[in-house]
Amino acid sequence: MFCPRCGQQQTSDTMRFCSRCGFLLEGAMVLLSHGGMIPQYQSPDGEEKVSPRRRGVKQGALIFTLGAVIVPAMGVLYGWTDVNVFGFFTAISAVLLFLGGALRMLYAGLFEEGAPSRSFAPPVSYAPSVITAPPTPRLSALPPAANPTVGWRANPQTAEISQPPSVTDNTTRLLERTEHDTD
Repeated sequence: MFCPRCGQQQTSDTMRFCSRCGFLLEGAMVLLSHGGMIPQYQSPDGEEKVSPRRRGVKQGALIFTLGAVIVPAMGVLYGWTDVNVFGFFTAISAVLLFLGGALRMLYAGLFEEGAPSRSFAPPVSYAPSVITAPPTPRLSALPPAANPTVGWRANPQTAEISQPPSVTDNTTRLLERTEHDTD
């Protein structure tokens, strides 16, 4: 395999980075193994599972939005009627819905689990006729390395360099000029 950035031939197809420029080769390997198509990753049962954190944030946003609808409606009912019960329920619903929605989102964001990490194990084929899911690329936990080869250039092929002219050739030319110049 050749590096798509610099063209360096890799010693092994299992290398993660180019040995010359440091380019991440895993994405290129996934593209090559799937014929240039980007694979679609899905959960095994076909449906997308929502993490508890995301579900909690959505619930909090829904409660908060309900407060933005119910509290003004209760206020309008309180204004149209002379019943003091609507005033009490308006105040209670404002506190419960607005504060409760914000607290639910805060709790979900701080204490509930996020999305489960994808497993990086290769898919298992149980029978030769079963089509397996494409392999998931490995994600690096390390920060991107500083590229020390930015100004690097390849060493010249010494067999292709022409031989420099002889020192005596230049000296002979200088001597010939001085003899002609004096005439």
